[in-house]
Amino acid sequence: MTSRDQEDRLVARGGRIGGTVRVAGDKSISHRAVMLGALADGVSHVEGFLAGEDCLATLAAFRAMGVRIEGPTDGRLVIHGVGMGGLRSPEEPLDMGNSGTSMRLLAGLLAAQPFATELTGDASLRNRPMGRVAEPLGGMGARITALGEGGRPPLRIAASDGLRGIHYDLPVASAQVKSAVLLAGLYAEGETCVTEPAPTRDHTERMLAAFGYPLRQEGATVCLEGGERLRAADLAVPGDLSSAAFFLVAAALQPGSDLTLEGVGINPTRRGALDILLAMGARIEVRNERTYGGEPVADLRVRGGELEGIEIPERLVPLAIDEFPVLFVAAAAARGRTVLRGAAELRVKESDRIQVMADGLQALGINAEPLEDGIVIDGGPIGGGSVDAHGDHRVAMAFAVASVAASAPITVTGAAAIRTSFPDFLAVARSAGLGIEADKD
Repeated sequence: MTSRDQEDRLVARGGRIGGTVRVAGDKSISHRAVMLGALADGVSHVEGFLAGEDCLATLAAFRAMGVRIEGPTDGRLVIHGVGMGGLRSPEEPLDMGNSGTSMRLLAGLLAAQPFATELTGDASLRNRPMGRVAEPLGGMGARITALGEGGRPPLRIAASDGLRGIHYDLPVASAQVKSAVLLAGLYAEGETCVTEPAPTRDHTERMLAAFGYPLRQEGATVCLEGGERLRAADLAVPGDLSSAAFFLVAAALQPGSDLTLEGVGINPTRRGALDILLAMGARIEVRNERTYGGEPVADLRVRGGELEGIEIPERLVPLAIDEFPVLFVAAAAARGRTVLRGAAELRVKESDRIQVMADGLQALGINAEPLEDGIVIDGGPIGGGSVDAHGDHRVAMAFAVASVAASAPITVTGAAAIRTSFPDFLAVARSAGLGIEADKD
């Protein structure tokens, strides 16, 4: 068995959860720090950058377009911004790896550049639909061609003749689509506005403000005028709530646990998972609230106790969209039934997260019924066994965490993609008391 094979299969044996840990920097904020730092006038300093494969793909793309970036060294970056008009044409297609965020947000930025580019990625990313980004950008005058079937990558982006601002009503709540349109709007003639049907994460808006770009917010609509400048900034990236969610669930499921997660971002447009766990009865305390670079941060203390199944409010769905795999694990260990609807987007993530999680939970003895736009989970005893994460990093970590409540070890295959979002997952898990290791058999 090769080292890559070992990384692709985990064996999780539960453990005793406790202590104090710090999770990796926020992935969404790390992406945006590189993008806006590269386009700013001056030198930006970033601390807490997540050096996972997804964020490194974004960093490599800007280096390929002529931006000098020092690091990452212990989470620190020094970005020598080239200004709004300073990007250069890359010599070859930009490889986004597994990162949908990189591809969708860069599509917005690159649609405005005076040179042609092509965005590609791994097999998983090339299977993800990009039409919902290409459609509004096309309305701004961008010329984007999806080379794959059904509007899928690679994306070929023609040199821009100039973009025009639009007022766009998002048909489905999506922070990535909203961000792509706003980033294209930086270069567009006139005003660009995006109206959301429900709140989504607002990291792009907060970071644009941190880099000095004027925005106007009116209810569910955010607007900006093209042609302004970005000014260099110093940023501290908070801990990623999506990463923290695995340990929040692990500690919540184990009687007698007492775990503190330090410096976690609790952005109100991002904390849906926290609110769902609280609604299920999780004993979570929010302590020492403060602000890092415009983002709210706190320490989260969680202690074990019994969870109750709930009907998840649809208003929380877009605020917890990335955390549902581990929330499904919480539902599997809870007393009673949990129902999720309004989450069809989960079917077009790195995997079909509704079906893959249902299959895995069923393999562990849980009654999980997939719906077109959600799932119904009846909590009960979780057994051991083998599950396939289908190369989805969040699914792999969710099933590893399930071992805390399982009657026997859980083997997770298809786990190598954890490196894309949380390269230190095993080390943090061990420091929190979880018995998870790469299979060396």
